[in-house]
Amino acid sequence: MKTAAHRLVECLVHEGVEVIFGIPGEENLRLMDALLDSPIRFVTTRHEQGAAFMADVYGRLTGRAGVCLSTLGPGATNLVTGVADANMDRAPVVAIAGQAATTRMHKESHQVLDLVSLFKPITKYSTQILEPETVPEVVRKAFKQAQQEKPGACFIDFPENIAEEQTDCPPLPVRRELLPEAPDAHLQQAARLIAAAEKPLILAGNGVIRTGAHQALLDLSRTLNIPVVNTFMAKGVVPFFGNPLALGTAGLQAGDYENCGFSQADLVITVGFDMVEYHPHLWNPDHRLKLIHIDTTAAEVDQSYLPEVELTGHIARNLVRLAQLGIPPRQSNLHSHLREALIEEAQRLRHSDAWPLKPQKIIWDLRTALPKEGITVVDVGAHKMWMARMFRAEQPNTCIISNGFASMGIALPGAIAAALVHPDRPVVAVTGDAGFLMNVQELETAVRLNLNLVVLIWNDRSYGLIEWKQRRQFGRSAYTAFDNPDFVKLAESFGARGWRIDTAGQLAPVLETALGTPGVHVIDCPVDYGENDHLVRLLGPVLTEAEE
Repeated sequence: MKTAAHRLVECLVHEGVEVIFGIPGEENLRLMDALLDSPIRFVTTRHEQGAAFMADVYGRLTGRAGVCLSTLGPGATNLVTGVADANMDRAPVVAIAGQAATTRMHKESHQVLDLVSLFKPITKYSTQILEPETVPEVVRKAFKQAQQEKPGACFIDFPENIAEEQTDCPPLPVRRELLPEAPDAHLQQAARLIAAAEKPLILAGNGVIRTGAHQALLDLSRTLNIPVVNTFMAKGVVPFFGNPLALGTAGLQAGDYENCGFSQADLVITVGFDMVEYHPHLWNPDHRLKLIHIDTTAAEVDQSYLPEVELTGHIARNLVRLAQLGIPPRQSNLHSHLREALIEEAQRLRHSDAWPLKPQKIIWDLRTALPKEGITVVDVGAHKMWMARMFRAEQPNTCIISNGFASMGIALPGAIAAALVHPDRPVVAVTGDAGFLMNVQELETAVRLNLNLVVLIWNDRSYGLIEWKQRRQFGRSAYTAFDNPDFVKLAESFGARGWRIDTAGQLAPVLETALGTPGVHVIDCPVDYGENDHLVRLLGPVLTEAEE
């Protein structure tokens, strides 16, 4: 017999959990003590939101559920933003919270909230353990749901008195889901549609990277000579440099309809695509496009998204089978204004001495200093628009962008998770000054863990994207300006190395030094977002985004 807390930890080990991010508290005391007797590494964070963001990016990079842990009440509510982000971005996460004893949950009681109801709208599965014997079933179901296509977040509420009770129920067997393949008749129908199309276009979404289907997609694109547009969350799905079939990234601007070729296309083949990435009413506004849906699950119902045929199941195998059907390759491709504009714009200011730095210059220096396998985790703000547009990702999962929930504050915690998953690869948190300060406390976590990572702060002393949109719409700004601490001294106070960029020519050598030197580095880089208007004129009017 073991306590339910020890059984839960045993089940986590059985599920393959290697690390948990979180904060200890009174109502998870038994669970914390049980972790000491396990091989699981517990990463003590400085805020539960940071823990949830770490689990989010961990799950996205590994394909296995990232796990975060909190106590009840405010500890659990602090998890909410990161859990919602993971769920909407299709990252597998299991969040666990301690809870008050069941003997006081029927009445008003200190720090007690109905957490199951709180997390239910933002997870795939939310439950409370009410009997110690149910621990194996609850854990197995949570991990199965979190990792099953399409993945997302699950939540377990664990009352402290249940954690103390004894149980002899062992973990349940772990069986991975085997995805089916599309019927031959559906593949043949898709092949006829492609053969009849004059200007087909592939729209690749996050599911391609998530399921490891990027090589199969690249092979199909090349075999049939069909260009590919990727969403923000699918950057790197096909290499951009030297690949004329890569038309760039879509998902933020109305101008994508023309610039990415949707207006010229007569058939769009969506692969691993989620509507939260780039809603169909933006790229199929008149409902005229014929659509082929290739994904692990059936298409969402939407008046702008009514596929002629759906190839559901194993994405890579369905792509390979489709490529083998002898479909004649296209003789010509869509002309991509976006690809040409991005290449020209990326090179235009690479030698610029302008001060503060232009976004194009920052991205050029970052891309030059960072090897192809290096990982960037991008926060939300004006810099995200530029990184999504102009940062060339040559490999999958090397430019992590939250674009479903799009929450500020993810970059630094996410970079910590990336450095833990890939300690042999350089990692850069690309963030604005506002987003950085939302979870700045996790610098201590990164230093304590002896991680190697770089934080690149685009500093404009403002909620810059919101200010820019205010000025465009109303001709004036409202309440967006603020002051910042001395980021160099702040970094040093945490035990990190701080750098301040004072001239445009300093950034490249500082990046090279920071990326080549062990430890945590924080680079304060002033940025001039006056170029935002130029990007809009170049690429189309910008749609609204949830946060700066």
